[in-house]
Amino acid sequence: MSLNSFGHLFRFTTWGESHGPAIGAVVDGCPAGIALSEADLQPWLDARKPGTSKFTTQRKEADEVRILSGVFEGRTTGTPIQLLIENTDQRSKDYGEIAQSFRPGHADITYHQKYGLRDYRGGGRSSARETASRVAAGGVARAVLRDLVPGLKITGYMVQMGARGIDRSRFDWAQIGQNPFWCPDPVAAEDWAAYLDALRLSHNSVGAVIEVVAEGVPAGLGAPLYGKLDSDLAAAMMSINAVKAVEIGDGMAAAALTGVENADEIRMGNDGPVFLSNHAGGILGGISSGQPVVCRFAVKPTSSILTPRRTINQAGEEVELITKGRHDPCVGIRAVPVGEAMMALVLADHLLLDRGQTGGVRGRIG
Repeated sequence: MSLNSFGHLFRFTTWGESHGPAIGAVVDGCPAGIALSEADLQPWLDARKPGTSKFTTQRKEADEVRILSGVFEGRTTGTPIQLLIENTDQRSKDYGEIAQSFRPGHADITYHQKYGLRDYRGGGRSSARETASRVAAGGVARAVLRDLVPGLKITGYMVQMGARGIDRSRFDWAQIGQNPFWCPDPVAAEDWAAYLDALRLSHNSVGAVIEVVAEGVPAGLGAPLYGKLDSDLAAAMMSINAVKAVEIGDGMAAAALTGVENADEIRMGNDGPVFLSNHAGGILGGISSGQPVVCRFAVKPTSSILTPRRTINQAGEEVELITKGRHDPCVGIRAVPVGEAMMALVLADHLLLDRGQTGGVRGRIG
């Protein structure tokens, strides 16, 4: 069974390893006639690529994407779209010392236990390098959404680094692209810079929380009971490397609310229903309500650090290990465009599913 694919009607499969010659994705189920070129995909890859600041890994990858199939004269043909990203800056020698030892916090030990062998060079398929393929596929999904749902907008940003969260009273959408952390709070961004710089120099790392919001999502996407929009969003975000928790709307905080506080009251506006709050994160009963869809996920600290950690090797001997190489002190930074891509991929898939099931027909209100 192949477990390298995600989606139902709009489906993508990623392939390749961190230190192989290339990585990429195959996108299947894309409607024909969508305007698409490498220029539509490259900006999203540029946002994710390594080496953009001192706070990310210094591995230098151009992450230039090539479209090998599925596009003719600038438009999709409805056939599989093959995307290729070459690896150009591998340093496999950095991993020679871990060929027989298991890095704590990594998938080394579980890959060995399951398959009996593993690609130790950068973690192979378990490397966050795989997420570049997702971002490329997400660019195709964004092109579909651009044509089929004009005005839909997806924005990701970091709301917490370690224990340090943003102050939402200072939330400024314009600040998100103005700092290395995709942070909407300029004061928090300055604090995080000093904090992460100290962690980086002390050979340590830290986790983060990312929030992704999709505005302009039409009501009616998703289906009960096992085709819920939020369950697919949770699966999509949870599949990202290093993600350990996912929330929709208020998420875990909803457990501390009363029913009076949690209910998103509804009034009738000039253009249809108007919700007075959005504790549900734009999804009710697994179906989008027309409000902004809000998803949040937690990324663990980067496990690759230069501080010695206790572990064992394949012979069962106890050893201490330092993970050499070029690594992110906070992998959550580059997880922001990955989260945006997964949101786009899920929404594109559910848009096509809804068209197939209902033809876009909606129940009337008013």
